[in-house]
Amino acid sequence: MKLRSLVLALVLPCVGGCLNTGYLAPVAGTIGAIGLAADDFLETEYLSAALVAYAIYDPLAPNWTIEVVPRNETRARIDMRLRKLITGGEGEARVVFMRNAQDYAEEQGFAGFEILRYEEGLESTRPFAQRYATGDIKLVGMLE
Repeated sequence: MKLRSLVLALVLPCVGGCLNTGYLAPVAGTIGAIGLAADDFLETEYLSAALVAYAIYDPLAPNWTIEVVPRNETRARIDMRLRKLITGGEGEARVVFMRNAQDYAEEQGFAGFEILRYEEGLESTRPFAQRYATGDIKLVGMLE
């Protein structure tokens, strides 16, 4: 439902522009209150606008970008950034951090890790704010 709202929010300004230039004429059998026929949404302009909206939003892209920076043999920093256009994912930073720290520890041949430092917050960037989480871990319990 949120995807539909996003697509309509991006497509409606195009519809207004097309109505002003005469590309569309209101017809009977309308969709909602905007006065368009169902066939009008299959025109090239609307399909293009829908594809642009989908490319910007991309619901299949991962919510977090994660970068693991090794400091030495037993320490690493994990930096995570939540993508800017999202539907959900705001409360999962610690869970994603823990899962990636454990995966990194196992890849390096360790049984686990200790969190030395962890913080999460919100950076006020323009045009959208962006959530982040970062932390330092120490790898412990060498596997044999």
